[in-house]
Amino acid sequence: MARITVEDCLAQVGDDNRFALVHLAVERIRQHREGEPFLVKGKNKEIVMTLREIAAGKVTFDNIHELPKSRKAGAAAAAEAAEAERPHEDED
Repeated sequence: MARITVEDCLAQVGDDNRFALVHLAVERIRQHREGEPFLVKGKNKEIVMTLREIAAGKVTFDNIHELPKSRKAGAAAAAEAAEAERPHEDED
């Protein structure tokens, strides 16, 4: 995979605002430490993977707070579907 640069991330964040980029990256790293999966594939440290997510446009200021909610909603829906498919024992 190509080397990630701050310029790649700033192109997504806009306005050459490094301060905003740092805040976005910190918030996403907090989410990763709480169990959120990475949205890009790779085997780098969490900061590099987070910057890759930002550069790819998968993490933005518009969706940063929605990412954990959407994963939890998807997990809840999958659990409900699994529960519905599980055969229930008949009580006599």
